[in-house]
Amino acid sequence: MTAKGAIGDLLTLMAALRTPGSGCPWDLEQDFRSIAPYTVEEAYEVADAIERGDMAELKAELGDLLFQTVFHARMAEEQGAFDFEDVARAIVEKMTARHPHVFGDAGHRDAQEQTRQWEAQKAEERVAKGKTGLLDDVPVALPGLTRAVKLQRRAARIGFDWKNPRDVLDKIAEETAELVEVIDSGNADRIEDEFGDLLFVIANLSRHLNVDPEAALRRANQKFSRRFRHIEKRLGDQGRLGEASLEEMEELWVEAKGLERDAS
Repeated sequence: MTAKGAIGDLLTLMAALRTPGSGCPWDLEQDFRSIAPYTVEEAYEVADAIERGDMAELKAELGDLLFQTVFHARMAEEQGAFDFEDVARAIVEKMTARHPHVFGDAGHRDAQEQTRQWEAQKAEERVAKGKTGLLDDVPVALPGLTRAVKLQRRAARIGFDWKNPRDVLDKIAEETAELVEVIDSGNADRIEDEFGDLLFVIANLSRHLNVDPEAALRRANQKFSRRFRHIEKRLGDQGRLGEASLEEMEELWVEAKGLERDAS
């Protein structure tokens, strides 16, 4: 396989890194399983750059993610399974098939109709792969909240779903009460089980509110970090870091919230 331009340079670089005898010892030791965590990490770093609106960083992180794709493709090529060109060709074919309104003779579709058709085509692809269950191909390795939403969305296709967010809120109250009950029992396994149920329903609420739970949690994490840094700074300025009471720190937390409101 040959490729031109920067992609060709990248493929040549990857081949050099994986060449026995002259390549990089670390890269040569890697396999699909050892590289997979780095691939996931790079995808998150792309999302982080987007969240921060940092285009220079986004360019760099997209390059890192592309490198991961090239790495996996190179290892597959070494096994005679497929190569990078096969990967690119497969996605072009898939996207072409899923957009007949652009590349075929299908009529114009609005976004809602396109989503329905997209899901129908994906269902046909699953059947072709021998995966007939609605939940069969939801990846196990997805982040928990993301996978929960995908499972719920699939089940909703056949009507297994609440009608509105208020119904989900009622279920959250029910699951919270069950968690409180098992906390008193001290049974660690039951506590984990009930806590998981509560998280699963909260993920369902995010779906009904059209909120990405991972993005919402990242936002909450950033908010917590920002406000906690304010507490650290104020106490540090007073020489009292690690000595303040919870009540004093709560006051500084409220102060941080007020500063944010004033700045907005």
